Amino acid sequence: MKLWIAFWNILLKDMRTYYLKPPNISWGLIFPLAWTGMFFIRSGSGLEQLPAVLPGVVAVSILFGTTSMLAVTVTFEKKNRSFERLLLAPLPLEILMLAKTGGAILFGVANAIVPVAMAAFWADLSQLVWSAFIPAVILIAVTLTFLGLFIAVAVNEVFETQTFSNFFRFPMIFLCGLFFPIAALPSFLRPLSYALPLTYGVDVLHGAIRGVHDRPFAVNLAILAAFCLVLFGLSLTNIRRRWIA
Repeated sequence: MKLWIAFWNILLKDMRTYYLKPPNISWGLIFPLAWTGMFFIRSGSGLEQLPAVLPGVVAVSILFGTTSMLAVTVTFEKKNRSFERLLLAPLPLEILMLAKTGGAILFGVANAIVPVAMAAFWADLSQLVWSAFIPAVILIAVTLTFLGLFIAVAVNEVFETQTFSNFFRFPMIFLCGLFFPIAALPSFLRPLSYALPLTYGVDVLHGAIRGVHDRPFAVNLAILAAFCLVLFGLSLTNIRRRWIA
């Protein structure tokens, strides 16, 4: 019971300190809207094409929401040495880091809900497969949060974290089938696409929203879960090596 009390206290502290600030809330609302508008203006599509771009908008909203916010929280606390003091708490490291990443996961999921809620007013989403969409959104948020954690614990400054994050974020935008199929990519780039976790989450989103997907939902979700475990394990190993050993 004490572990879970500590978990919730750390999570609530981060939510109050970082995530529930008005600029972050407004950013979480405006960012998906801006992305949706950008792709509609670029393509000249009508509202009937909204389901075609919705999976990409959802994925990009989660991508930037999770990695950007976690870079701020972890890197600032490392710089102020509060991160090191937190590591001295009598808590298992796994519980501690799940509490530190919980806010980013919730923020990413909330970012994903915004474009779907907006699209429901203008497009027919009655065919949306919620049983696949919801697990995909959660697993994408968890995977990308753990990717952000892996990056944040490897550098010292916020600008370094953002720069390093872009090495992963922008390739994922263009190589993961967000807005055009992987089959349309040059053959030498396709193996890289399948090495990126967002590829599997986007495939589920396309299948859940549009009914078009390359692999079974269960396979994609299992691969995403494997990415979660690997990235979280690598992050814990890095933390133990740099701060605990």
